[in-house]
Amino acid sequence: MVLTIIVLAVLVVLLLIAANVWTEVLWFSQLGYLEVLKTEWGTRLVLFLLGFLVMGGGVYASLRVAYRSRPVYAPSTQEQANLDQYREAIEPLRRVVMLAVPAVLGLFAGGAAAQQWSIVQLWMNGVEVGQVDPQYQMDLSFYLFTLPGLRFVVSFLMAVVVLAGIAGIATQYLYGGLRIGGGNARPRTTRAARVQISLTGAALMLLIAANYWLDRYSVLTREGDKFEGASFTDVNAVIPAKGILAGVAVFVAVLFIITAVRGTWRLPAIGVGLMVVSAIAVGGIYPAIVQRFQVTPNQQDAEAEFIQRNIDATLTAFDLDDVQVTAYDAEVTAEAGALRSDAETTASIRLLDPQIVSPSFRQIQQNKGYYSFADTLSVDRYTIDGESRDTVIAVRELELDGIDDAQRNWVNDHTVYTHGFGVVAAYGNTTGARGAPAFWEGGIPSSGEMGDYQERIYFSPKSPDYSIVGATDGEQWELDYPDDSATNGQVNTSFPTADVEAGPSIGTPLNQLLYSIKFGSEQIIFSDRVTDDSQILYDRDPRERVEKLAPYLTLDGRVYPAVVDGRVVWIVDGYTTSDQYPYAASRSLEDATTDSLTARSASIEALQPQKVNYIRNSVKATVDAYDGSVKLYAWDTEDPILQAWDKVFPTSLSPVSEISSQLMSHIRYPEDLFKVQRNLLTRYHVTDATDFFSGGDFWANPNDPTLGDQQVAQPPYYLTLQMPDQDAASFSLMSTFIPAGNSQRNVLTGFLAVDAEAGTEAGKPAEGYGKMRLLELPRDSTVPGPGQVNNNFSADPTVSAQLNLLQQANSAVVRGNLLTLPVGGGLLYVQPVYVQSSTGTKFPLLQRVLVAFGDEIGFAPTLDEALDQVFGGDSGTNAGDVGTDPEAGVEPAPDAGATPDGTATPDPGQTPTPEPTTGTDTDARAALDKALADASAAMKEGQAALSAGDFAAYGEAQKKLDAAIAAAIAAETELDAG
Repeated sequence: MVLTIIVLAVLVVLLLIAANVWTEVLWFSQLGYLEVLKTEWGTRLVLFLLGFLVMGGGVYASLRVAYRSRPVYAPSTQEQANLDQYREAIEPLRRVVMLAVPAVLGLFAGGAAAQQWSIVQLWMNGVEVGQVDPQYQMDLSFYLFTLPGLRFVVSFLMAVVVLAGIAGIATQYLYGGLRIGGGNARPRTTRAARVQISLTGAALMLLIAANYWLDRYSVLTREGDKFEGASFTDVNAVIPAKGILAGVAVFVAVLFIITAVRGTWRLPAIGVGLMVVSAIAVGGIYPAIVQRFQVTPNQQDAEAEFIQRNIDATLTAFDLDDVQVTAYDAEVTAEAGALRSDAETTASIRLLDPQIVSPSFRQIQQNKGYYSFADTLSVDRYTIDGESRDTVIAVRELELDGIDDAQRNWVNDHTVYTHGFGVVAAYGNTTGARGAPAFWEGGIPSSGEMGDYQERIYFSPKSPDYSIVGATDGEQWELDYPDDSATNGQVNTSFPTADVEAGPSIGTPLNQLLYSIKFGSEQIIFSDRVTDDSQILYDRDPRERVEKLAPYLTLDGRVYPAVVDGRVVWIVDGYTTSDQYPYAASRSLEDATTDSLTARSASIEALQPQKVNYIRNSVKATVDAYDGSVKLYAWDTEDPILQAWDKVFPTSLSPVSEISSQLMSHIRYPEDLFKVQRNLLTRYHVTDATDFFSGGDFWANPNDPTLGDQQVAQPPYYLTLQMPDQDAASFSLMSTFIPAGNSQRNVLTGFLAVDAEAGTEAGKPAEGYGKMRLLELPRDSTVPGPGQVNNNFSADPTVSAQLNLLQQANSAVVRGNLLTLPVGGGLLYVQPVYVQSSTGTKFPLLQRVLVAFGDEIGFAPTLDEALDQVFGGDSGTNAGDVGTDPEAGVEPAPDAGATPDGTATPDPGQTPTPEPTTGTDTDARAALDKALADASAAMKEGQAALSAGDFAAYGEAQKKLDAAIAAAIAAETELDAG
């Protein structure tokens, strides 16, 4: 009976293991990346076995030697008499203990060793970098690949020696080979115990010596108070001290060996004492003296050489050594016609905030509750009819949480609702009727200007944990899309498993059993919808798929979609990183990439909390949204870490030459890399060691002013803009800088933009891609920073009055991203203003645009009008009007400058000419009260229209609101004049 239970238990365990191991094999094999799994698991297995054998074997050998060399008769002392009871208790289990203890320790050690598989693989496959460190003149490959491997081996062997030594000493003591004694008695050992303990001590000292020697190189990556890398004290005191201590440790090891031969403990005792004194004097006191009396009084001069090493290494390690720095004496006074030369940039200003307008996409384009869009949309550009078009794009994903609970069951969740449908694209710089997004692609089935493409979305961040697709005999039970003209109001489909592989086959009984165990669903075995032709789709999040296939990459927190060559693909940026680059500054990826987007958005993540001092965007990955296929393109072939991984996985990376022109046109500079680089540039724009030491010109990334008092960094923004030295506008990623410190002086000190457009040439990124341009403003700059501009907007009487009117009753005002652009010889700020219901159905509609140049402010229904207010009524641009989209064929918005009867109203951004009054304050106050009442009524009408989805009524309410606002401003002006 017992044997039967044991056999059954073993079979269950093996089945559970197979359910996880074999299904992973099937998943990797279906994608064509089985080599990755074999290599990783093979390396882990070898390291586990080595770790188990070395640790288990070392501890077992120590126990075995100690027991076999025990005294035949334990000395008749009180100490040994007290141990008799323990020996008697252990003796029946001695053999089990001598096997179990090494086995358990071996299992832990093997597991720890297996975790270091990537370090070992890089060590075995490292390549020459072609650059040397400034201290030892060794190729950087030693630090990136060899040093981490050596440190792992030394640390592991030290753990083995320590644990084996403890096991041996304990056994010798238990069986009388080691007597500690008591009172005046001195410790004694047998000859065998002395030899064992001495050799163990010698091995430990040699490993300590090796550790000290490796410390001489690791000091080049240590973190200091002002900079990373070896300082003056490190080079002139710490590094020599480490060498001396290594020599002392070797000397003490020799003394232990002499003790094993000659039988006296005095020599190693003196040696250990010498080592302790040396560690304190040479390793601690001497460097402190050098720092205190030689460095501190002359620190700026003493550290200059090493600070310069840190600056140079940091700029190289983070790919910042080619930043084009330009002095930019920004204008703060707007002049009429100043934007004529920047018309291309101003015409492309993005008015649609991708973080705010997602609810509008849902309300207008979601169609059904089981469809959804990401809470932060993506910014891209598409070439339509030969013209580049800035676009806000989203994928209509499947989200099971949107299905009524009554409809939730295994059949629906896993065989009916299997995929999303299509993409939705809107103009980035133009809005449609009543401030809604102007869609140039949308609907189900999709229609617009995108062209034909495969609309079914089986792989996306919101996809179910697994779906089973494919049917026999032409049956169709997957919901494709809703259609009132179809039977039962929906069109069904079946994934063509005979022609397309999207997941492992689940047509065999064995696979069905294994997957039912994996997902805990017995229905997989018994359901008639699991047929011979069925495939199972899982691990469908594009980021998760790439992470499994390229475990050596750190992935960008944002995954963005693009329609490429007739397919929807997800584009993922992958980074290779290291924390072993000599002298380079170290940064926490989580801290550097956390901003207001990651704080508020569930679809964008900060990077994992790891510290790095080297990073490259080495891989561009794509995941097909229809069949889940993954391509990894070796983007940065000069990266030595990627070269090493290419040797580890020689068939997993595809060359850049295989990237099509369409895919190339959607590849962009990654956000998280840019965030890390802008974080570094707050300090490392200072390239002179003396100035760097003083720190007087350090910067900071401004907080996002749209979050109020929350201290969260403003994110970078994708914009089409033209830098002063560029001949034409290009798709760029930008950020700003303000002074560092506690001065709270929120003025601009710098503007950074990187050319984010990879071009349209197949297999070759554009020459300017990744070019960074930094505009440095004068140190006495008076150009307002984002915080100041936000304050100026809020404090402006006209803006404040209109915003207060807009958010009365059940309305809420939402201010969008505050964009910064170098135009007109200065820096222009643009912020869209949205209005939405504060209760019930809420989705934002663009109603106003805020503009600032210096201290001049514009606030109007359209960007053109706001620019005209700032630049004297003649901006010289055609930046695009809110509510006008002739290309998309949407209905124009009502004229924001007309009253319901068609007569013109004053510009709400300027002081209007009041209508004739009686000249008394009473009449003016009555007019103001009436205007406010009319505005409140109009806003209530508008919210009611929004809730009902009646956009025509909403447009009429907006006309009434504009008229009421203009009348209120006129009345306020008359009261002020009186």
